[in-house]
Amino acid sequence: MRLSSLFTLLRTRQPIPWLEALSAHIRSLSYGDKLIVSILGIFVLASSLLGLYALERSLLVEVPARGGSLTEGIVGSPRFVNPLLALTDADRDLTALTYAGLMGVAPDGTLIPVLAESYSVSEDGKEYLFTLRSNARFSDNTPVTAEDVVFTVEKAQDPTLKSPELANWANIKAEIVDARTVRFLLPKPYAPFLVDTTLGVLPAHLWRNIPVEEFPFSPLMTEPVGAGPFQVVNVTRGKKGTITSYELRAFSKYALGRPYLDRILLRFYDSTEALASAYRRGVVESAYGINTPGALRVPYSRVFGAFFNADENPVFAQIEVREALSLAIDRKTLVDSALGGNATPLFGPVPPGSGITQPEIPVEDGVLLATELLEENGWEQDSETGVWENTKEKLTLESVTLKTSNVPELKAVAASIESDWERLGVNTEIELYEPGDLTSSVIRPRAYEVLLFGMVIGRDQDLFAFWDSGERSDPGLNIAGYANRSVDTLLESARVELNPEIARADLQKLSDLIASEYPAAFTHAPDFLYAVPQSVQGIRLVQITAPADRFAAVHTWYRRSELVWPFLVSQ
Repeated sequence: MRLSSLFTLLRTRQPIPWLEALSAHIRSLSYGDKLIVSILGIFVLASSLLGLYALERSLLVEVPARGGSLTEGIVGSPRFVNPLLALTDADRDLTALTYAGLMGVAPDGTLIPVLAESYSVSEDGKEYLFTLRSNARFSDNTPVTAEDVVFTVEKAQDPTLKSPELANWANIKAEIVDARTVRFLLPKPYAPFLVDTTLGVLPAHLWRNIPVEEFPFSPLMTEPVGAGPFQVVNVTRGKKGTITSYELRAFSKYALGRPYLDRILLRFYDSTEALASAYRRGVVESAYGINTPGALRVPYSRVFGAFFNADENPVFAQIEVREALSLAIDRKTLVDSALGGNATPLFGPVPPGSGITQPEIPVEDGVLLATELLEENGWEQDSETGVWENTKEKLTLESVTLKTSNVPELKAVAASIESDWERLGVNTEIELYEPGDLTSSVIRPRAYEVLLFGMVIGRDQDLFAFWDSGERSDPGLNIAGYANRSVDTLLESARVELNPEIARADLQKLSDLIASEYPAAFTHAPDFLYAVPQSVQGIRLVQITAPADRFAAVHTWYRRSELVWPFLVSQ
């Protein structure tokens, strides 16, 4: 058949019998019947389209999409936006957003490589070898190299700089193997070392020629160049030169991928009250420390308690006395009344979220349990004076002095403890000190019978400084004067154990052992509150050691999403 004949055939109308018959039938219908058929036809078509749309929606997957911004309020004004010198929460917040380390924190709280592509550990646990990602870049588009890593570590170790990171890096040798490989040599195995490698890396080519004494005054201190998920595009200052806001833009070459949010605007306020007012007025969308309905709530990695000092009061050498005073504290009332419900009750030395089973808190009347315990151990309460006496040990439990910091939360907690102990028949006197005075006049000389205080437990869960017997004297942090050989052994082994399962088992044993001896009446772990719009998705807070931890996985936050076929979702 010729091509022209084929075109003629295609243009020729070819009747379809059943369609011709249907058309003729419809033409024969009355106007009313035609209207009904038309409506039914539209309904069938619409139902079909909706069905196809629903089917498509059921098969597609919602994934984060780029775009959107977040305006956050922070108390304070940043001065040292630098991983080696960050002192305030405002400093650390900006450092977390603009710098990155060899390692970082995943949304589930585990450590993951960031600037590092991979790492290995020697069998003896004293050598760590890191390989940098080939695409790791600073925000000025220069590559991150082993030289930058070693430079940062050496500056951290420089005593002239007085970096808060000095203690973490003392006696550790950093070596350049090649442009993308760096080696760390430790004097002895230290399993939590990986946490230290989350330290933000400085660009050596920008900082190398700045004398250490001029570090605090460099423009780079407030306009940082780092390899973090965001980069600074604008800094606004007030009339007195104080920074009032930062505008950050997503860094397209961030090692873990460009953040979904396009922009973060940080506004700074002089007080919590001013920040809360700005939040209520909608000037800022998010802020931590603001207790609002729907605020995200996770425990701080901090343990508060009343620590007993037998050197100041020999009665605390008796375990039944320590246990009785601990049992007498009504932790539920303490948390609900003194702390407004913004805490988690505790009966042990390890904060919630550590992956271990917490000691159970008795649900019975604590004062009644404490009374029974004292009586079972030879103590009698004088019917007239109410004083507890142990004639066999020639001891009395008449009164105690509880010292703590003069801050609203601890004052309220102290008052709650005082009420419970006096119900037990123990007269309690509270002494309040300004934070600086408490440290210098009370804690360092160990001048207290009972100290209401909090321990900040790092992400590494290293309890050594708080419970090892060698840390009982200043500057050690063993404020309970606690000594137990089994605990010392476990603390040492936990520091060198690289197997996470074994390390977790050791932490469980430590928690159980310490809790069973009542060196302190542990009370609570405060909650970290983060008010943030529900439209911001991808936020997963597991455990907070410092407020800046909320930004650990900020590159995964998003406000926009899209539907795609499952096979297009990267694994």
